[in-house]
Amino acid sequence: MCTRYISPDQAEIERLWHIGRHNQRQWARDLFPRALGPFIRPGQAGGLDLVVGTWGLVPSWSNTSVLKYATCNCRSEEAGAKPTFRDAWRNGQRCIIPALSFDEPCWEMGKNVWWRFRRLDGQPWGLAGLWNTWIDRASGEVVESYTMLTVNADAHPLMSRMHKPDTKLPPDQQDKRSVVAIEQADVERWLQGKVVEAAGLLAPPALALIEASPV
Repeated sequence: MCTRYISPDQAEIERLWHIGRHNQRQWARDLFPRALGPFIRPGQAGGLDLVVGTWGLVPSWSNTSVLKYATCNCRSEEAGAKPTFRDAWRNGQRCIIPALSFDEPCWEMGKNVWWRFRRLDGQPWGLAGLWNTWIDRASGEVVESYTMLTVNADAHPLMSRMHKPDTKLPPDQQDKRSVVAIEQADVERWLQGKVVEAAGLLAPPALALIEASPV
């Protein structure tokens, strides 16, 4: 599970994903769960919109915008069934989360050593996510939010090395997790394709794309 990443600035996001200039709320570059961060979704008038929201999806049925449990990550295999995420998944509320890098914990030395993952080509990652707009029924307050999708990475030569091993499970059944990178050629398919088309993109980043080292 990813719980920390570094965001590009607004100009870089707009340049890479061809988004028109809009005034946005400011966000921190170093992002942690429940912080404000940017995400990209289809615009109502066509094209793409850059939105700033809370990293931790708030489902529409919730009575509060501050949940007692973590929703910054969503296991993609459970997205269509988990009450918190199923409406966003079924309604096609998919987004891209821009990230210069993301961090994952490696426990190979018996303790947590954070590793930083960048792209070898120097470009930002476009990570797969889901978004939702929550509206307070009493006050009318509007809260935008998003979650980062993850997939099993037990067979990935690098991502399988991350996260604390479960000593009760064999090495090939650890359910190590990875984020999902959406390449530029797949942006339209991810954001606007059918659910089955989007599901076909849910895989860990190719090893050839990754530059990683301890922080």
